[in-house]
Amino acid sequence: MSHSTPLSPGPAERRAAGSILALTRAVSPRIAECELTHLARAPIDLDRAREQHRQYEEKLRELGATVERLPEAPEHPDSVFVEDTAVVLDEMAVITRPGAPSRRGEVETVAAALETRRPLVRIEPPATLDGGDVLVLGRTVYVGRSRRTNDEGIAQLSGLLDRYGYQTVGVPVDGCLHLKTAAAAISDDAVLLQPRWVDRGCFAGLEIVEVEPGEPATANVLRIGDALVVPESSVRTRALLEARGHRVHTVPADELAKAEAGLTCCSILLRV
Repeated sequence: MSHSTPLSPGPAERRAAGSILALTRAVSPRIAECELTHLARAPIDLDRAREQHRQYEEKLRELGATVERLPEAPEHPDSVFVEDTAVVLDEMAVITRPGAPSRRGEVETVAAALETRRPLVRIEPPATLDGGDVLVLGRTVYVGRSRRTNDEGIAQLSGLLDRYGYQTVGVPVDGCLHLKTAAAAISDDAVLLQPRWVDRGCFAGLEIVEVEPGEPATANVLRIGDALVVPESSVRTRALLEARGHRVHTVPADELAKAEAGLTCCSILLRV
């Protein structure tokens, strides 16, 4: 009787059981010159923004992530919002082509940090894709069709992911910057949703939890492990999520929010 040798786990399987790495970047001294699409420009206190970012990084560490700062990019006002530059899955990392031309110089330092950790693929012109428009839930990838992500970007991403068994779903976004401004994962099968900005019908099969009416801009929450991080100003949203049994943490984020940013914007999370 023959005996087979058990196969060793592959990279994806090892990562699934591994720890979380969070890539972040310092707040640029030019953050007040950030790109804005839906918000009116308001003064941004640089010191306060940096302190809120420091507390954000500290919360990531508290929740078990290893924080690695990317090289600073002071010439790029939006460079703290690293999420938009890459979409990282267990199988590969997709280097994006941001919809705002001023942000395209941010991607190479992110690619350099990822190239030893994942095979890299790239979104090519004329496509545009922001990482903030990409919401991954299991093997389904929801991609916002927004002012920053076009149809060609969605099509290219779909083609890159098909070979790994992912299903890509395009989601029209209206009234906010990115898909994840309007919808964020709160579990493997549930999303927190702002229905004014995205059609809940796009998430058929998932449990949908709508944001509190008095806090319309709080759908963007950060999920890390079994915890959710929400802005400390989102009192009702925190109570809603805690009532549903979630472990919720808060961080101050109102200064960074003036740059049209949410909590997911400030990190790229990957299993290592």
